[in-house]
Amino acid sequence: MIVATPGAVVQRRQLRTELKKARAKAGLTQLEVAARMDWSPSKLIRIEAGQVGVSRNDLLALLTAYGVTGQDKIDYILELARGSRKMPYREYRGLFDKPTMDLLEYEMAASIVRSFEPLLIPGMLQTEEYMRALAVSYAPDIAGNQLDRFVEARQQRQELLERAERPEFFYVLDEAAVRRWIGGPRVMTAQLQHLKDLASRPGISIQVLPFTLGAHPGLRGSFVLLEFDAEMDDILYVENNPLAEPVFSDDTDKTSRFLETFWELERLAPREDLPLLLDRVIQEMNEPAMSSSQDEAESET
Repeated sequence: MIVATPGAVVQRRQLRTELKKARAKAGLTQLEVAARMDWSPSKLIRIEAGQVGVSRNDLLALLTAYGVTGQDKIDYILELARGSRKMPYREYRGLFDKPTMDLLEYEMAASIVRSFEPLLIPGMLQTEEYMRALAVSYAPDIAGNQLDRFVEARQQRQELLERAERPEFFYVLDEAAVRRWIGGPRVMTAQLQHLKDLASRPGISIQVLPFTLGAHPGLRGSFVLLEFDAEMDDILYVENNPLAEPVFSDDTDKTSRFLETFWELERLAPREDLPLLLDRVIQEMNEPAMSSSQDEAESET
């Protein structure tokens, strides 16, 4: 069971923000601080970038150098440093790369998650059989215990949907995502029924852009936008190429552009037509199997 607290990656980001603000308020450059602390400049740069942790003693020395004296402020920053070392998904670190692990933790701390996916059902919405079929297609050699652990990790992620206090989720999919036969008609039928059930829950919005819409802004690729209640900037997660490392950004101009794009995609996707569309896709997926059964029955007579 995942503890519903902000993950290490979130607190690490908050910590680096606090340290940068304290250094700026003190009017010091990174080179000046490094010289004062008798550190290499690269050490401070890595700490402020959140690439490495910082010990309690080093952190206290930094805060002294920055002139931070309020005990409440010091305690808060020390708590961020402690929390930044907690890893709620640590038992699955060998299964996922670091960007994916970071995304899982950001989801836990977010107040709103907006996701656009043009090709596949998003991981948070997948059924177990869909997950398994997708995992095998990505890694044909995966099997046995490793496959079970992959599915277990994905299902543990979905526990977030059952929490009383959880983010609001907004999903926009392209019709290609609901029509692609991952695992075949039986698996896809159960997956699309699952989407219908999830869309009926409060705080979960699922919309589909129909093929008849033609070209639209989402064709450039999938993305996730995360918003937070705390003093933390929105975060953009972009994964356009599965062979390249995903990109995180908290640049306000960039997150604003993607937010406007998401709102436009929501406007273009007819919300009220989702059940009708999914029912039609389910029927069309199963028609070949029904026709085949009828042909076999007629040939036997």
